[in-house]
Amino acid sequence: MASVRIREAKEGDCGSILRLIRELAEYEKLSDQVKITEEALRADGFGENPFYHCLVAEILPAPGQPQGQGIGSKIIRKVAEVALDKGCSQFRLAVLDWNKRAMDLYKALGAQDLTEAEGWHSFRFEREAMRELAGK
Repeated sequence: MASVRIREAKEGDCGSILRLIRELAEYEKLSDQVKITEEALRADGFGENPFYHCLVAEILPAPGQPQGQGIGSKIIRKVAEVALDKGCSQFRLAVLDWNKRAMDLYKALGAQDLTEAEGWHSFRFEREAMRELAGK
């Protein structure tokens, strides 16, 4: 079993974070939607007013097939800890409807499925729609 260390991301992690974003998008069959650059990650996460808080999970030794080793649970527990420390009352996760394994994990850890419970749907405005709305 791999050893996992979860830590605060550093500015120097941006290249690896972008690689992981691209790998996740490929897994989710959404590669065409990755528009962010390493420079934008650096500005949004480590600039004057960071937009997000990023954690990095280091898996030692390097992962082969890390599924089923409890790594996801450890990461979610750490996110809960950081969120509570920052005064948050909740955090949300997005999951594609075909990813039953992730949904089962989130439910097992105590997450409420808002689609089932409240009928929430997630919407996104992308750049072109935003330009149209803003008249630019």
